[in-house]
Amino acid sequence: MPNYDYECQKCGKRFEVFQSMNDAKLKDCPEPGCEGEVKRLLGTGGGIIFKGAGFYQTDYRSSSYQAGAKADGASTPTPPAPPKSAD
Repeated sequence: MPNYDYECQKCGKRFEVFQSMNDAKLKDCPEPGCEGEVKRLLGTGGGIIFKGAGFYQTDYRSSSYQAGAKADGASTPTPPAPPKSAD
């Protein structure tokens, strides 16, 4: 269930409500004595982050992008390995 942000048109109070998507929008300000009308604010929502094997940014890139990325990766030199010490 998402959180919805509301703002009172009369007193300017902003508040957040944890509601089901099927619940009706709030209409009245919860501030005692205000009785103003509230408006639901548009939010950006939370970003979705997939973690684990198989969820990478580049998984769904075009084939031309993937070919260019491989070419760029091949041209970057690898740093030399540090010398091994004799113990």
